[in-house]
Amino acid sequence: MLVLMVCTLSGCGYHLTNVNNRQFETTRNIWIPFFSNESISPTAQTVLRRAFYDEFHALRGLNPADTEGNADLVMKARIVSYANKAVSYTALDQAREYNLTLDVELEIARKGQPTPLWKGQLHGSKQYPANTNLGYQRNAEEQALDAAARIIAHKFISALEESY
Repeated sequence: MLVLMVCTLSGCGYHLTNVNNRQFETTRNIWIPFFSNESISPTAQTVLRRAFYDEFHALRGLNPADTEGNADLVMKARIVSYANKAVSYTALDQAREYNLTLDVELEIARKGQPTPLWKGQLHGSKQYPANTNLGYQRNAEEQALDAAARIIAHKFISALEESY
């Protein structure tokens, strides 16, 4: 049975995607500036920048450039909106769960080229539980922000590779 399954899967064109993607060479450097922030969150730009550096390095082997001039790829980014809304309530009409949403405009170009490789707007969201303890509530919101930022970074890398 195992032999039949292996033969079938190998003959049908089935393969893993992005396992050894050579779109980005590991020697490349990327510059991700602090995001322009039009939102109400003072920490969103830092969390997003860190998420993008982490995801580009972990998924594609790109290293952060020490300056924009030393980068092979240069990003521009703007946080368009940050919203945090209750999405479910208890029987006592108290918030049970919140949804954090983040919208970001992104652009990436090769150093010295005026035409971007990709430009667009992406959306990320993450739900998190409400808590009566303000410290726990703030911690849950920060974790949701980090998760939404990583979702956007993943979407950005996928969109960039699809248009490459």
